Amino acid sequence: MRCAIYTRKSSDEGLRQEFNSLDAQREAAEAYIASQKAEGWVCLPDRYDDGGFTGGNTDRPALKRLLADIAAGGVDTVVVYKIDRFSRSLADFMRMMTVFEEHGVAFVSVTQAFDTGSSMGRLTLNILLSFAQFEREIIGERIRDKIAASRRKGKWTGGTPILGYDVDRSSGSPKLVVNAVEASRVREIFELYIEHGSLLPVVADLERREWRNKPWTTRSGRRRGGVPFDKGNLHKLLTNILYTARVRHREAIYPGEHEAIIPEETFERVQRQLQRNGRVGGPELRNRQGSLLRGLLFCKACNRAMSHTFTCRGRRRYRYYACTHAVKSGRAACPTASLPAAEIEKAVVDQIRCIGRDPNLLAETLREARRQTAEANTRLTGERRGIERDLARFRAEIRRATMGSASGGMAAEAPAGTPAARLAQLADQAVQAERRVTEIDARLAELQRDDVTKADVTDAFTDFDNVWTALTPREQVRLINLLIERVEFDAADDSIQLSFHATGIKTLGSGEGWDESEMPDANHDVRRPAVETVATAGDAA
Repeated sequence: MRCAIYTRKSSDEGLRQEFNSLDAQREAAEAYIASQKAEGWVCLPDRYDDGGFTGGNTDRPALKRLLADIAAGGVDTVVVYKIDRFSRSLADFMRMMTVFEEHGVAFVSVTQAFDTGSSMGRLTLNILLSFAQFEREIIGERIRDKIAASRRKGKWTGGTPILGYDVDRSSGSPKLVVNAVEASRVREIFELYIEHGSLLPVVADLERREWRNKPWTTRSGRRRGGVPFDKGNLHKLLTNILYTARVRHREAIYPGEHEAIIPEETFERVQRQLQRNGRVGGPELRNRQGSLLRGLLFCKACNRAMSHTFTCRGRRRYRYYACTHAVKSGRAACPTASLPAAEIEKAVVDQIRCIGRDPNLLAETLREARRQTAEANTRLTGERRGIERDLARFRAEIRRATMGSASGGMAAEAPAGTPAARLAQLADQAVQAERRVTEIDARLAELQRDDVTKADVTDAFTDFDNVWTALTPREQVRLINLLIERVEFDAADDSIQLSFHATGIKTLGSGEGWDESEMPDANHDVRRPAVETVATAGDAA
């Protein structure tokens, strides 16, 4: 029984001592393994020590190396001093236990005297992990309390750096200091908004000037930010109260210890204008208005979604669908004009009705359903064969690397480019590949189960008219989401192209009819092979 000992310490404090916490954990585990010598237990020489790494996630070099060795078949039992040394997250732990079970690896905690081979051990394991999760949540509450106290003192508590300020960490506590060049741009952006009174003209002006939001570098050395302005990040800049030397914590506002860039009166003037503009239109509705095509309608010109929104004029509310790319970046980005909601929704429903009345369209819909199902089957089968080849290659490379490391030994750390790091990478790739194979198998079984017949298509579309008129508006929304995968509007010739869910066709065409409780939520994105038909919006309407 080959036993691997895993040790961990959250902070790196004291790790340079001759005998540290990791050594103490390993000594206790070695003693336990020695006590099981009669059972054939043998301690592996490789050390899996993670010093200075949290147990709240699995991003730990020694843990990755251990999982790679398990995948390669080099470990029979994992021994730890306490469970929380292995993981403080119940979700992470259960995922790793699944991997252990797949490879026949047992898990033993020395001080808690149980293993995962017994039902009592599994029960005790869940109880102990719940307490570890509770302890972690308590620590999180303490951190949140500390952030709240810092905000009350006007301190910047971290986050994404913002245009106009640099972060000074020289004093130990991070502070915001004004970046003179960026600050002048921030002031000009506020002035531009006051001048134009709208976000899109300012976005266009900033694009002409080639101004970008703040670039910054993460602690891992990755570059972030520095992207062009759009309505979203411009609005975020204009509503950031930090520019007035104030900090916000939930609903409370406190004086900040940093220098202001924007006077409070200018900031408040901009907020009032933003609020006035917000009352004219409104954010995307969450289907309170019964938008039939929410999440289904797409602009062919730019392949972006067309969101459902409205405009109020007097006491009347006008619904329409607008290309999100045009709304976000201006009409120059996408020429597709907004569509009256009632007209495009009627065109879609009428086109579905037309299919039910035309035998040729019914036959074409059936052919398209079968073609796309066969195409999806071929594509998924080919992808599965490719993944199986990759898996074989991963496993072979893992075996070769493991045999090589057995003679040369492995370091406790796994810097980038080392054999240990490569093993961890291969193990991750193998797990992802196995997960994808499982998904493909489930999808292939689903395709076989949901194969559409002529009767399904005929019944679904010939009965659609009778079903539709009997439904409430809310049920109509859910029915459309069951039946349709995508509606594509082409502004060039004023046409619509409908893609249907094969599963939806089969559900409607079944002798049992359809049940609203079985239908996907109107906001849920369901991926299925789709049946396509094309119609001219004006003709359908």
